Amino acid sequence: MHWRIKGVAAACALLVAGLGTGCTTESSADSRPADSPSGSGAASSSAAPSANPRAAVEAAYRKWGLKPLAEAPEPPATKPVQLKSGGQIPVISEIPTKEKIVFLTFDDGTEQDPEFITMMRELKLPITMFLTNAAIKNDYGYFTKLQSLGNPVENHTLTHPNLPTLGAAAQQEEICGQQTKLKDHYGTAPRLFRPPYGNWNEATRTAAASCGLQAIVLWRESMQIKNMQYQLPGKKLRPGDIILAHFRGPSELKGRTITQMTVNMLRHIEEQGFTVARLEDYL
Repeated sequence: MHWRIKGVAAACALLVAGLGTGCTTESSADSRPADSPSGSGAASSSAAPSANPRAAVEAAYRKWGLKPLAEAPEPPATKPVQLKSGGQIPVISEIPTKEKIVFLTFDDGTEQDPEFITMMRELKLPITMFLTNAAIKNDYGYFTKLQSLGNPVENHTLTHPNLPTLGAAAQQEEICGQQTKLKDHYGTAPRLFRPPYGNWNEATRTAAASCGLQAIVLWRESMQIKNMQYQLPGKKLRPGDIILAHFRGPSELKGRTITQMTVNMLRHIEEQGFTVARLEDYL
Protein backbone atom coordinates (compact mmCIF):
# COMPACT_ATOMS: atom_id res chain seq x y z
CA MET A 1 0.00 0.00 0.00
CA HIS A 2 1.30 3.46 -0.93
CA TRP A 3 2.86 5.54 1.88
CA ARG A 4 0.33 8.31 1.49
CA ILE A 5 -2.75 6.16 1.15
CA LYS A 6 -2.24 4.54 4.56
CA GLY A 7 -4.59 6.14 7.01
CA VAL A 8 -6.11 8.45 4.42
CA ALA A 9 -9.64 7.57 5.45
CA ALA A 10 -8.90 8.67 8.98
CA ALA A 11 -7.21 11.84 7.79
CA CYS A 12 -10.04 12.75 5.47
CA ALA A 13 -12.53 12.49 8.29
CA LEU A 14 -10.79 15.45 9.88
CA LEU A 15 -10.94 17.69 6.81
CA VAL A 16 -12.44 21.11 7.05
CA ALA A 17 -15.59 21.31 4.91
CA GLY A 18 -14.74 22.32 1.39
CA LEU A 19 -11.07 21.41 1.68
CA GLY A 20 -11.49 17.66 1.37
CA THR A 21 -10.71 17.58 -2.31
CA GLY A 22 -7.07 17.07 -1.45
CA CYS A 23 -7.71 13.35 -0.89
CA THR A 24 -10.80 12.54 -2.96
CA THR A 25 -11.23 10.31 -6.00
CA GLU A 26 -13.23 10.68 -9.18
CA SER A 27 -16.92 10.90 -8.32
CA SER A 28 -18.84 11.64 -11.48
CA ALA A 29 -18.72 10.70 -15.13
CA ASP A 30 -17.76 13.10 -17.88
CA SER A 31 -19.78 12.74 -21.07
CA ARG A 32 -17.03 14.15 -23.28
CA PRO A 33 -14.35 11.97 -24.87
CA ALA A 34 -11.42 12.12 -22.51
CA ASP A 35 -7.83 11.05 -22.01
CA SER A 36 -6.70 11.77 -25.53
CA PRO A 37 -4.16 11.69 -26.87
CA SER A 38 -2.56 8.69 -25.18
CA GLY A 39 0.87 9.18 -23.73
CA SER A 40 2.55 6.69 -26.04
CA GLY A 41 1.84 8.71 -29.16
CA ALA A 42 1.42 12.23 -27.83
CA ALA A 43 4.85 12.94 -26.46
CA SER A 44 6.95 10.87 -28.83
CA SER A 45 7.83 13.82 -31.08
CA SER A 46 8.60 17.46 -30.54
CA ALA A 47 6.35 20.30 -31.58
CA ALA A 48 6.93 21.51 -35.13
CA PRO A 49 9.84 23.98 -35.20
CA SER A 50 8.92 27.55 -35.93
CA ALA A 51 10.57 30.95 -35.97
CA ASN A 52 7.50 32.17 -34.10
CA PRO A 53 7.61 30.83 -30.50
CA ARG A 54 3.87 31.31 -30.06
CA ALA A 55 3.17 29.32 -33.21
CA ALA A 56 5.29 26.48 -31.84
CA VAL A 57 3.33 26.49 -28.58
CA GLU A 58 0.01 26.47 -30.43
CA ALA A 59 1.23 23.55 -32.55
CA ALA A 60 2.17 21.71 -29.37
CA TYR A 61 -1.32 22.22 -27.93
CA ARG A 62 -2.82 20.72 -31.07
CA LYS A 63 -0.39 17.79 -30.90
CA TRP A 64 -1.68 17.02 -27.41
CA GLY A 65 -5.28 17.17 -28.68
CA LEU A 66 -6.00 20.59 -27.16
CA LYS A 67 -7.16 23.99 -28.28
CA PRO A 68 -4.41 26.48 -27.42
CA LEU A 69 -4.93 28.53 -24.30
CA ALA A 70 -4.65 32.28 -24.68
CA GLU A 71 -1.36 33.87 -23.73
CA ALA A 72 -1.27 34.90 -20.09
CA PRO A 73 -1.42 38.66 -19.48
CA GLU A 74 1.60 40.53 -18.19
CA PRO A 75 1.74 40.19 -14.41
CA PRO A 76 0.89 43.33 -12.45
CA ALA A 77 3.65 45.73 -11.52
CA THR A 78 2.55 45.47 -7.90
CA LYS A 79 1.78 41.97 -6.69
CA PRO A 80 -1.83 41.75 -5.44
CA VAL A 81 -0.87 39.46 -2.52
CA GLN A 82 1.83 40.75 -0.23
CA LEU A 83 3.75 37.98 1.49
CA LYS A 84 4.89 38.28 5.07
CA SER A 85 7.92 37.00 6.92
CA GLY A 86 7.11 35.93 10.48
CA GLY A 87 3.94 36.31 12.49
CA GLN A 88 0.57 35.47 10.98
CA ILE A 89 1.51 34.73 7.41
CA PRO A 90 -1.40 34.93 4.91
CA VAL A 91 -3.55 31.92 4.01
CA ILE A 92 -4.81 32.11 0.42
CA SER A 93 -6.99 30.05 -1.93
CA GLU A 94 -7.16 32.52 -4.81
CA ILE A 95 -5.44 35.61 -6.15
CA PRO A 96 -7.43 38.88 -6.28
CA THR A 97 -7.61 39.73 -9.99
CA LYS A 98 -10.18 40.51 -12.68
CA GLU A 99 -8.16 38.71 -15.36
CA LYS A 100 -9.49 35.35 -16.55
CA ILE A 101 -6.49 33.47 -15.26
CA VAL A 102 -6.05 30.47 -12.98
CA PHE A 103 -2.98 28.94 -11.35
CA LEU A 104 -1.92 25.28 -11.52
CA THR A 105 -0.34 23.54 -8.55
CA PHE A 106 0.84 19.92 -8.40
CA ASP A 107 1.31 18.17 -5.06
CA ASP A 108 3.31 15.36 -3.50
CA GLY A 109 5.59 14.00 -6.27
CA THR A 110 4.60 10.33 -6.25
CA GLU A 111 4.43 9.93 -10.04
CA GLN A 112 7.57 10.78 -12.03
CA ASP A 113 6.48 10.35 -15.63
CA PRO A 114 9.05 11.67 -18.17
CA GLU A 115 6.26 12.42 -20.65
CA PHE A 116 4.94 15.03 -18.22
CA ILE A 117 8.26 16.88 -18.49
CA THR A 118 7.94 16.77 -22.28
CA MET A 119 4.40 18.13 -22.03
CA MET A 120 5.41 21.02 -19.77
CA ARG A 121 8.36 21.88 -22.01
CA GLU A 122 6.26 21.91 -25.17
CA LEU A 123 3.22 23.74 -23.78
CA LYS A 124 5.32 26.28 -21.81
CA LEU A 125 2.79 25.78 -19.04
CA PRO A 126 3.67 27.35 -15.66
CA ILE A 127 3.04 25.16 -12.63
CA THR A 128 3.96 25.33 -8.94
CA MET A 129 5.19 22.11 -7.30
CA PHE A 130 4.43 21.43 -3.63
CA LEU A 131 6.68 18.46 -2.87
CA THR A 132 6.76 15.90 -0.05
CA ASN A 133 10.12 14.32 0.70
CA ALA A 134 8.74 10.81 1.25
CA ALA A 135 7.41 10.90 -2.34
CA ILE A 136 10.43 12.40 -4.12
CA LYS A 137 13.45 11.05 -2.22
CA ASN A 138 14.15 8.28 -4.74
CA ASP A 139 14.46 10.71 -7.66
CA TYR A 140 15.09 14.34 -6.72
CA GLY A 141 16.46 14.89 -10.23
CA TYR A 142 13.07 14.45 -11.89
CA PHE A 143 11.83 17.65 -10.30
CA THR A 144 15.07 19.47 -11.10
CA LYS A 145 14.13 19.04 -14.77
CA LEU A 146 10.73 20.62 -14.16
CA GLN A 147 12.32 23.37 -12.08
CA SER A 148 14.70 24.15 -14.96
CA LEU A 149 11.62 25.00 -17.06
CA GLY A 150 10.78 27.79 -14.60
CA ASN A 151 8.48 25.86 -12.29
CA PRO A 152 9.12 26.70 -8.62
CA VAL A 153 9.56 24.05 -5.92
CA GLU A 154 7.55 24.72 -2.74
CA ASN A 155 7.07 22.96 0.62
CA HIS A 156 4.55 20.16 1.34
CA THR A 157 6.17 18.57 4.48
CA LEU A 158 8.51 15.65 4.94
CA THR A 159 5.99 12.80 5.26
CA HIS A 160 2.53 14.24 4.43
CA PRO A 161 0.88 14.02 7.88
CA ASN A 162 -2.43 15.54 8.93
CA LEU A 163 -0.72 18.44 10.70
CA PRO A 164 -3.44 19.48 13.20
CA THR A 165 -3.16 16.03 14.80
CA LEU A 166 0.48 16.80 15.68
CA GLY A 167 1.90 19.01 18.40
CA ALA A 168 3.67 22.26 17.63
CA ALA A 169 7.17 20.77 17.78
CA ALA A 170 6.26 17.90 15.45
CA GLN A 171 4.66 20.28 12.96
CA GLN A 172 7.78 22.42 12.98
CA GLU A 173 9.95 19.36 12.35
CA GLU A 174 7.81 18.33 9.36
CA ILE A 175 7.88 21.79 7.80
CA CYS A 176 11.40 22.98 8.65
CA GLY A 177 12.87 19.58 7.82
CA GLN A 178 11.41 19.73 4.33
CA GLN A 179 12.48 23.34 3.94
CA THR A 180 16.08 22.27 4.53
CA LYS A 181 15.91 19.29 2.17
CA LEU A 182 14.36 21.31 -0.65
CA LYS A 183 16.93 24.07 -0.31
CA ASP A 184 19.75 21.50 -0.34
CA HIS A 185 18.45 19.73 -3.46
CA TYR A 186 16.99 22.63 -5.46
CA GLY A 187 19.16 25.57 -4.51
CA THR A 188 16.61 27.95 -3.03
CA ALA A 189 14.42 27.87 0.06
CA PRO A 190 10.67 27.73 -0.71
CA ARG A 191 8.51 30.73 0.09
CA LEU A 192 5.15 28.95 -0.01
CA PHE A 193 3.70 26.13 2.07
CA ARG A 194 0.77 23.81 1.43
CA PRO A 195 -0.45 21.69 4.36
CA PRO A 196 -1.37 18.10 3.45
CA TYR A 197 -5.11 17.66 2.83
CA GLY A 198 -5.50 21.43 3.23
CA ASN A 199 -5.62 20.98 7.01
CA TRP A 200 -3.92 23.51 9.24
CA ASN A 201 -4.28 25.29 12.58
CA GLU A 202 -2.57 28.25 14.18
CA ALA A 203 0.33 26.03 15.26
CA THR A 204 0.81 25.22 11.56
CA ARG A 205 0.90 28.88 10.64
CA THR A 206 3.37 29.65 13.44
CA ALA A 207 5.59 26.73 12.45
CA ALA A 208 5.57 27.68 8.77
CA ALA A 209 6.55 31.25 9.60
CA SER A 210 9.33 30.07 11.91
CA CYS A 211 10.73 27.96 9.04
CA GLY A 212 10.96 31.02 6.77
CA LEU A 213 7.82 30.43 4.72
CA GLN A 214 5.74 33.46 3.77
CA ALA A 215 2.26 32.13 2.94
CA ILE A 216 0.03 29.07 3.25
CA VAL A 217 -1.45 28.23 -0.15
CA LEU A 218 -4.72 26.26 -0.39
CA TRP A 219 -6.98 25.94 -3.46
CA ARG A 220 -10.45 26.51 -4.92
CA GLU A 221 -10.67 23.60 -7.38
CA SER A 222 -9.29 20.07 -7.36
CA MET A 223 -8.59 18.13 -10.55
CA GLN A 224 -9.39 14.44 -10.33
CA ILE A 225 -9.19 12.21 -13.44
CA LYS A 226 -11.66 13.75 -15.88
CA ASN A 227 -13.63 16.15 -13.72
CA MET A 228 -12.97 19.28 -11.73
CA GLN A 229 -14.27 19.51 -8.16
CA TYR A 230 -15.36 22.99 -7.10
CA GLN A 231 -15.52 24.39 -3.58
CA LEU A 232 -17.76 27.38 -4.24
CA PRO A 233 -21.37 27.53 -5.51
CA GLY A 234 -21.83 27.76 -9.26
CA LYS A 235 -19.42 24.96 -10.14
CA LYS A 236 -17.24 27.16 -12.30
CA LEU A 237 -13.82 28.77 -12.38
CA ARG A 238 -13.39 32.31 -11.11
CA PRO A 239 -10.60 34.78 -11.92
CA GLY A 240 -7.54 34.07 -9.81
CA ASP A 241 -8.53 30.58 -8.65
CA ILE A 242 -5.79 28.21 -7.54
CA ILE A 243 -6.26 24.66 -8.85
CA LEU A 244 -4.95 21.56 -7.08
CA ALA A 245 -3.64 18.56 -9.02
CA HIS A 246 -1.28 15.76 -8.04
CA PHE A 247 1.72 13.91 -9.42
CA ARG A 248 -0.25 10.68 -9.79
CA GLY A 249 -0.04 7.75 -12.16
CA PRO A 250 -2.22 4.95 -13.51
CA SER A 251 -2.50 3.14 -10.16
CA GLU A 252 -4.26 6.17 -8.67
CA LEU A 253 -5.92 7.48 -11.85
CA LYS A 254 -7.80 4.34 -12.86
CA GLY A 255 -5.34 3.50 -15.61
CA ARG A 256 -4.87 7.04 -16.92
CA THR A 257 -1.57 8.90 -16.95
CA ILE A 258 -0.71 12.27 -15.45
CA THR A 259 -0.52 13.72 -18.97
CA GLN A 260 -4.03 12.48 -19.76
CA MET A 261 -5.31 14.00 -16.53
CA THR A 262 -3.60 17.28 -17.41
CA VAL A 263 -5.17 17.26 -20.89
CA ASN A 264 -8.59 16.93 -19.24
CA MET A 265 -7.79 19.76 -16.82
CA LEU A 266 -6.68 22.09 -19.61
CA ARG A 267 -9.89 21.35 -21.51
CA HIS A 268 -11.95 22.49 -18.52
CA ILE A 269 -9.89 25.67 -18.33
CA GLU A 270 -10.09 26.45 -22.06
CA GLU A 271 -13.81 25.73 -22.31
CA GLN A 272 -14.51 28.27 -19.57
CA GLY A 273 -12.45 30.93 -21.32
CA PHE A 274 -9.51 30.99 -18.92
CA THR A 275 -5.77 30.70 -19.30
CA VAL A 276 -2.93 29.79 -16.93
CA ALA A 277 -0.56 32.24 -15.25
CA ARG A 278 2.44 31.75 -12.98
CA LEU A 279 1.42 31.84 -9.32
CA GLU A 280 4.69 33.31 -8.04
CA ASP A 281 4.25 36.34 -10.32
CA TYR A 282 1.24 37.36 -8.24
CA LEU A 283 2.52 36.83 -4.69
